[in-house]
Amino acid sequence: MQQNKLFGNGRILALTRKELFSYLNAPAFYGAAVFFLLFCAIWLFSFQRYFTMNVASLRPYFGIFPLVFILVIPVLTMKSWAEERKTGSIELLLTMPFSEWDLALGKFFATFSLLVMMLILTIPLPLSLLPLGDFDIGVIVCEYIGALLMGASAIALGLLLSALSKNQAGSFLGSAVVLMATMLIHQLTFTFNLPHWLSQIINFMSLAFHFESFAKGLLDSRDILYYIISTALFLFITTRVILFRKWR
Repeated sequence: MQQNKLFGNGRILALTRKELFSYLNAPAFYGAAVFFLLFCAIWLFSFQRYFTMNVASLRPYFGIFPLVFILVIPVLTMKSWAEERKTGSIELLLTMPFSEWDLALGKFFATFSLLVMMLILTIPLPLSLLPLGDFDIGVIVCEYIGALLMGASAIALGLLLSALSKNQAGSFLGSAVVLMATMLIHQLTFTFNLPHWLSQIINFMSLAFHFESFAKGLLDSRDILYYIISTALFLFITTRVILFRKWR
């Protein structure tokens, strides 16, 4: 049993490396990374006028992450399954000795690695601002943890929509629309006077709403579990889609 477990982990690692090298050889990742870094920086210093706020907090910087993820995550996930279908390589991939979970996790870990790289590239900005004020390092760490968890759930959702799409354009548009809905749906509770029970349901469905506790420097176990469970759920549905493709 231990050998099978190790073998399975080896398959996932091999798939992850294959997908990661494929992403790094394509311009989409670099374009998404540049857009992510520039937009967040411009938002902080230009639109938010950070230096006039006189507050030692990076909450305005991390607060824009959910909105930027609506465009960045679909760019990272759009080619994962849609490109396999377009080129016909999915037929070969499904005949290889990989389980549905091997395929889903391999693509997930590869895409998640790209997100980790992008977040690492943002670290110089907080480091350059730390000498200017009395920042709470714990809050910044919480914000990064929240961004990773939110990104993981968004990636899993993007991969699911890519598996359901026939091409990259459809995957990008579908992922962007669904992510916009799941990120911003909690804004309805501020716009309309909804019943309390309905507001709670809407807030629960929102990826961005569960990020707010991390932005405040709080590690709420409910929000952590939400991101973990939602990520696992989206990946599970993706494996069912893969299984359907395999036996169709």
